[in-house]
Amino acid sequence: MSPSRSEFFQGVRASLPIVVSAAPFGLLFGALAVDNGLSTGEAVLMSALVFAGASQMVGLNLFSDHVAPWIIVLSVFAVNFRHVLYSAALGRRMGLMRGWRKAAAFFFLTDPQYAATEARGEGRVPVTFAWYMGMALPIYVMWVGEAWAGALFGRLLADPAALGIDFLLPIYFLGLVLGFQSRPGWLPVVIVSGLASIAAFYAVGSPWHVSLGAAAGVLVAMILPPQPGGVDAAEVRP
Repeated sequence: MSPSRSEFFQGVRASLPIVVSAAPFGLLFGALAVDNGLSTGEAVLMSALVFAGASQMVGLNLFSDHVAPWIIVLSVFAVNFRHVLYSAALGRRMGLMRGWRKAAAFFFLTDPQYAATEARGEGRVPVTFAWYMGMALPIYVMWVGEAWAGALFGRLLADPAALGIDFLLPIYFLGLVLGFQSRPGWLPVVIVSGLASIAAFYAVGSPWHVSLGAAAGVLVAMILPPQPGGVDAAEVRP
């Protein structure tokens, strides 16, 4: 098996926990989209083009309230602002990608994709396009397929919390966060980010608490004194 093919299937294996844990939310989006007046085709198209669960939910609520288009765009941007931070952080990991490959990689950038890519870079394993897309494509294809299935049959899964499956994704993310605990400053960043997110959840509401908690964590990381060594030179090669 060629190195690229092997790396691709490594990425596919890494995607499987995400595919399983995100399935209830993809199905739920499809069901909610139809309930809010979208057709099955429109629900699928939204998942294919936006590909961001929280932003899609926000968009649905604003569409149903007949809010001005510019407010919808601004709201989606605010919810997804953390992806600006993600892409800036991952730029140094993507030295093996060029041109359109890097642009395609950023289209498929999600929370778990970012965390897995960062963890791979932490382990000094090259972040190749083959591995990245091996992880990204199953998640994307299943997310779009789940929107279609949810639009058709989503009422059968009206309450994921009743089955406990709504907790799968938070458990997965908790495991990813714990995987970075060897980093300098990890604990204060996590504590402040978590507390800020909880406070924002009660003060502002979901899903804004995600971006606000991330911003608080970034501020703490900026305030903390720099650590010796810094970023490995191999990570910043062009």
